[in-house]
Amino acid sequence: MQIEKIKTLGQLKESGYRSKSIKDELRDNLIEKIKKNETTFEGIHGYENTVIPELERAILSRHNINFLGLRGQAKTRLARLMVALLDEWIPVVKGSEINDDPLQPLSRYAMELIKEHANDTPIVCIHRQERFFEKLATPDVTVADLIGDVDPIKAANLKLSYADDRVIHYGMIPRANRSIFVINELPDLQARIQVALFNILQEGDIQIRGFKLRLPLDMQFVFTANPEDYTNRGSIVTPLKDRIGSQILTHYPETVEIAKKITKQEAKLEISQKESIYVPELVFDLLEQIAFEARNSEYIDHKSGISARMSITAFENLMSTAERRMLKNNEDATGIRLSDFMGVIPSITGKVELVYEGEQEGAAFVAQELINDAIKSMFPKYFPKIEKLERPNAPSPYDEIVQWFFDGSGLELLDDVPDNEYKDGLDQIKPLTNLLLEYQPDIEAKDSYFIKEFLLWGLVAYKKLSKHRFTEGYQFKDPYGSYISGL
Repeated sequence: MQIEKIKTLGQLKESGYRSKSIKDELRDNLIEKIKKNETTFEGIHGYENTVIPELERAILSRHNINFLGLRGQAKTRLARLMVALLDEWIPVVKGSEINDDPLQPLSRYAMELIKEHANDTPIVCIHRQERFFEKLATPDVTVADLIGDVDPIKAANLKLSYADDRVIHYGMIPRANRSIFVINELPDLQARIQVALFNILQEGDIQIRGFKLRLPLDMQFVFTANPEDYTNRGSIVTPLKDRIGSQILTHYPETVEIAKKITKQEAKLEISQKESIYVPELVFDLLEQIAFEARNSEYIDHKSGISARMSITAFENLMSTAERRMLKNNEDATGIRLSDFMGVIPSITGKVELVYEGEQEGAAFVAQELINDAIKSMFPKYFPKIEKLERPNAPSPYDEIVQWFFDGSGLELLDDVPDNEYKDGLDQIKPLTNLLLEYQPDIEAKDSYFIKEFLLWGLVAYKKLSKHRFTEGYQFKDPYGSYISGL
């Protein structure tokens, strides 16, 4: 009989079911996946040779785990994915508050029910998705929330003395028996509350208002912590750290390619956006490069981290910027433009912690600098590198473009201009097209206009051209031409 169809204790015994601790469940199912060479943690990129092997070793060792890392490093995601390593169904005594194993009951309720009904004791099966509990550690969390307390209303309704252990109301941890229990941001938990976890992690004893209960709870604890929290808000008390079997250090994506995979996977887009908005691959490279630049910026506090969520929300904002323009122009399709990147500034400013110098400059300025730095870093991959110091009068591949701007009045690219006008504006700069043909001859036609605009922004970043932001768009000019012509 399939375990999920079992209804009584007698049927459970007949099925040959054997009790197994949650740590053994995780271990046995992980062993099976490793033997079959299956992916153990789906959708996690960049941890294949670092975090995942350490996590697998911790599970094989039956350890409680602490993920230590900066924000946006998939700590909670990893904990949630551990659910897939649990058995699909487990039996529990029906009505039990703490998911009693019918073959090894813990609570007084389950013991008395089995004593009364024997093999007719009602059984229910719970799915592995119901065996994940999560608590965010905040300063207002109490021992009663986590462990339990005496319930005076229960005592009054059942006419019980406070000396009777049936007046106990179990907290989150006992109710998560035989489950994965995650405490996020552990350093935020007050030290006295952390102390209450000592015996649960090691011996299984809990005390509730003078009741000493021997409840060997069967649990997999997973904690997450940010090293920055150790100085800002609190710390993990040493005896608790000592009881956590494995501490695993997480990290940010090490390459742009890995970061791109994460962003493409996690961004929440409408089907209509995907179908009507074309995104050149360079767009993803630039988005991720912004995050890499932020992690090295002198304006940003590196210790607080740059969450992977920044790139994800920036991409969502970028798509919405293009979509808004498309809707305003009553067009059916469009492509991402580099000028659309101004739409990602709100996604950057709310996700970076500025140091004093950054505060002085302002969050919007820092965001624009990050975009310019990303363009500057990506530019040499597509076009000849522009040296900081160049010989006077030495020929440059960009001379004709600069001369075009010197001789003319510049170029205006409006934010919401229709696609045909946008393309016409870039096509009028003939040296731009010529340079593209020379250095990027294999570029696809649908990518060419983004690359042209990227070339202009790159020349601005290297101070070959100037760029001015006005209410409705951008104006590109020669940095000295307007001054000289004025003379």
